[in-house]
Amino acid sequence: MQSISMRDLKGYGQNLPKLRWPQHERVAVSFVLNFEEGAEFSISDGDDRNEAVYEVTDRQGVADACIDSHFEYGTRVGYWRIADLFERFGVPFTLSACGRAVERSPWLALDATQRGHEVSAHGYRWEKHLEMDEATERASIQATVKAVLEATGNPPVGWHTRSSPSPNTRRLLAESGFLYDSDAYNDDTPYFVPVNGKRHLVLPYAFDTNDMHFQHTDRFGTGRDFSQYVCDAYDWLAREGEHKPRMLSVGLHLRMIARPGRIGALEHILQHITQCKTAWVTTRRAIAEHWIHTNPV
Repeated sequence: MQSISMRDLKGYGQNLPKLRWPQHERVAVSFVLNFEEGAEFSISDGDDRNEAVYEVTDRQGVADACIDSHFEYGTRVGYWRIADLFERFGVPFTLSACGRAVERSPWLALDATQRGHEVSAHGYRWEKHLEMDEATERASIQATVKAVLEATGNPPVGWHTRSSPSPNTRRLLAESGFLYDSDAYNDDTPYFVPVNGKRHLVLPYAFDTNDMHFQHTDRFGTGRDFSQYVCDAYDWLAREGEHKPRMLSVGLHLRMIARPGRIGALEHILQHITQCKTAWVTTRRAIAEHWIHTNPV
């Protein structure tokens, strides 16, 4: 007989915590700007394969200037377009950064820090951790922390694994002093899990309100499709947020949302959410700190 894993299929159910956001806002909104450029696999960089997810599906077995240049758009053009837009609206984002990407473009992580944004960790390379042995994964986490610390002067306190984490990921993060991870997609409200006899905070992430679907799945054909979907998600959570502590994660990528035909969608989303006056648009670190401080042990 096959054993059953210890999945939590119930969560809060109808018994959500009696918690409010700082100024009684209805929704904590987290914009996550993924910074992966330079950490993807590239034969040009000496790797044994090229990345092909989200950009070009015709994977080549040799150095591929086409796919390389798709990623380069993010650091050369995309970041500045996005950062300036957030500056105009006066709200912060969380830069979810791969360690190797930070090593290769440290100016980008530093600029985000100087503008008041959070820099969190997104693995060292842009790769899944599922099949990593414990020693390799520990080294990857340490290398990511080191890269962010050296570039910005501050270690990351949040983590998000590309694709699937390993069975050891959460324990290794807790041992390394991380405040939270976002390796879950199962809720619209933060929650604690036990790790090594202590509580560890999970800030759920989301793939539906995520610009990755412009390329890999074509679920969003135009910027208007994306902005309408995200604004609809916000409006619904704001209705629930009158009585429940809800959180919305909006996933963005330098090389995706920043294209001229899509950046208007982000502008519309920022306009809608900030004009509603019911949102706390903030970093994931701020959400984590608030949740921890208002839920004492």
